[in-house]
Amino acid sequence: MSTLTVAIIYLLTFAVAIYLVYRYSHHSWIWHACALLAAVVVGFTPPPDYWSGQSYDLIVGVCFLFLVIWGLGEFIVRGLRLHRHA
Repeated sequence: MSTLTVAIIYLLTFAVAIYLVYRYSHHSWIWHACALLAAVVVGFTPPPDYWSGQSYDLIVGVCFLFLVIWGLGEFIVRGLRLHRHA
């Protein structure tokens, strides 16, 4: 898998997560904290022997990045006191 493909997929994941935080971040903070906890679980879970490979690493990376951005996004929006659209 080329480096450019991986970079584009990660940038798209980042952009989608930022958009969803901006558009739908009015949920309770507990869901964002649970997303951070899920990101830690996804990040520390070892892969099974039959799933190891580049595709598995990409899927885990996308899930981890999305969960971290979604989890931290609410706290950043709330901390900066950014106004959201209804």
